[in-house]
Amino acid sequence: MEYHKTNKLLHVQKVLDHKSILSTMMYIQLVNFKENDYHVKVARNVEEACELVKSGFQYVTGEYNDGGKIFRKPK
Repeated sequence: MEYHKTNKLLHVQKVLDHKSILSTMMYIQLVNFKENDYHVKVARNVEEACELVKSGFQYVTGEYNDGGKIFRKPK
């Protein structure tokens, strides 16, 4: 997600503390990601996450301070 926000591979390498850029590239998808291409929702618990998956959302990333998990689905 950090790459999609900044489009800076070297920044992501530093954030992840990778010595090799090849390691960083394994963790990102080099696609033309635009925020407007997806509906994005946050699940705060397991029940909400299950409902999002049932309705076609895909797990993206998660576990913030509040415990939320991010899901997305193409528009």
